[in-house]
Amino acid sequence: MNLKKLKIQGKITLLSFGIVLFSLVMGGIILMGNMNRLHENELGQRLMITARTLAELPEVRDSLEKPDPRQRKAINDIADKLRVINEVSYLVVMDMNRIRLSHPIRQRIGQTLEGKDADPAFAEHTYLSKVKGEMGPALRAYVPIMNEKNIQVGVVMAGGVLPGIGTVIREMWGYAFIALLLLFFGVWGSWLLARHIKRQMFELEPQEIARILVERTAAFHAIQEGVVAIDKEERITILNDKARQIFGIQENVTGRRIGDVIPDTRLPEVLEKNGPLLNQELVVGNMLLLSSRIPIKVNQETVGAVAIFRDRTEAARMAEELTGVKAFVDALRVQNHEHLNKLHTIAGLLQLDQTEKALDYLLQVTEQQRELTGFLTDHIRNESLSGLLLSKVARGKELGIRVVIDKRSHLERFPERLDHHDFVIVLGNLIENAFDALQAVQDRNGKEVLVSIEQDEEILSILVEDNGCGMDEETQRRIFDKGFSTKQKDTRGIGLYLVGKVIEKGRGRFECDSKPGEGTSIVLTFPMKGGGWDGKQPHSGGPGRG
Repeated sequence: MNLKKLKIQGKITLLSFGIVLFSLVMGGIILMGNMNRLHENELGQRLMITARTLAELPEVRDSLEKPDPRQRKAINDIADKLRVINEVSYLVVMDMNRIRLSHPIRQRIGQTLEGKDADPAFAEHTYLSKVKGEMGPALRAYVPIMNEKNIQVGVVMAGGVLPGIGTVIREMWGYAFIALLLLFFGVWGSWLLARHIKRQMFELEPQEIARILVERTAAFHAIQEGVVAIDKEERITILNDKARQIFGIQENVTGRRIGDVIPDTRLPEVLEKNGPLLNQELVVGNMLLLSSRIPIKVNQETVGAVAIFRDRTEAARMAEELTGVKAFVDALRVQNHEHLNKLHTIAGLLQLDQTEKALDYLLQVTEQQRELTGFLTDHIRNESLSGLLLSKVARGKELGIRVVIDKRSHLERFPERLDHHDFVIVLGNLIENAFDALQAVQDRNGKEVLVSIEQDEEILSILVEDNGCGMDEETQRRIFDKGFSTKQKDTRGIGLYLVGKVIEKGRGRFECDSKPGEGTSIVLTFPMKGGGWDGKQPHSGGPGRG
């Protein structure tokens, strides 16, 4: 039998059978030893009592003191009767010359006892002796015979054969039946236990479980998303390599409480709510992560929770594509349309032979474009933001909206917790919402959007102001809610939600001053250092609260 190929149920049953069988065999050996010892003790006591009784009989004592052979003959008859009554193998009376005066075998009467086993008895000692006789191991009791003057006149030897192994085994048949019954129930119970364990392991063998564990571990470490799992005691059970990289963990933290290792994962919330929290942005330390947290259930019972974290850099790039690249494409289209109009104007002036006016118009257009481009290049030290603002200016011209960039605007560097992806999201969405507010107003002349970016060593502030339709109090209160929008379109309700997450990530302040029918002014203020607003009360009304 190849034990390696034996299934777990067979292995457990075989092991349990071996343990039970070994226990029964050892118990049987111990029991046999105890029974032998009990037999020996009982036989020794019986032999000693029989020998003492015979030694105390006056007839025996008197016969030993008289040398008359006829009187000594009565000793054998007395010994035979006592031997039969007490069920001993032999009962021998000897005088001080070691002459047998009684013996079950008549031929040995009158013969001398050989051997040194009886020597102490002739020196007035009473004792038991274990010897190997003709019929097997035997036990002998020696008792001296003393006369009335306390002088030894002989010795009584009572002997009995000890029971052999066969006799003991025959006496143990009842115990053997019980042992077989125990063995049967032991094997049956082992088989039931093995079957239960097999079901608990989803009918898998240990080598299959080991292979699945290795494959699962390799898969967890290979995926490019952070995976953290906890049990119902909030102790970490899984932490893959990507999660270690995201949270900067080097040592082995398996078994430690999640709150002691990563305080801001909010995984215990899943255990409390007993439900999933999907695709939520989460601030952990200095990072803004996209997280899905799901409870782990076994047989409808929650036994833990798992969280999947994705660095929001990728999402930010996608947002930048939505707000930046799309805007650049629109800007190119607008500029193309604008240049065609300008070319048509110049061509018309040339056809009318208005050469000087055509040249002046061309110089004017070129100067305006150069002035705006030069200002953005000199004051906004980031190509993505410069390109975004340039595209918004062109987009505003197409919509009939004047986009004004404050001449005091300047940007040298970003706050510690933010990057250019975040600012593309913020400016792109705020300006687009200003465009929407202005387009909602039909009877207004001089539609205008003012954009200002100011910075010093302590703070960076962004102002986006329009004279559009404005917002009521309910709209201002829900401006950062995911999916909320005053426009009935599927793509709305995400832009300002992302802006709110950037404010939360940068620990910024949000101020909104808006009146229906008059316009809206939004100011965002971010600390240049990552510490936030220590000791200062942030403005209400936005995600910067607290």
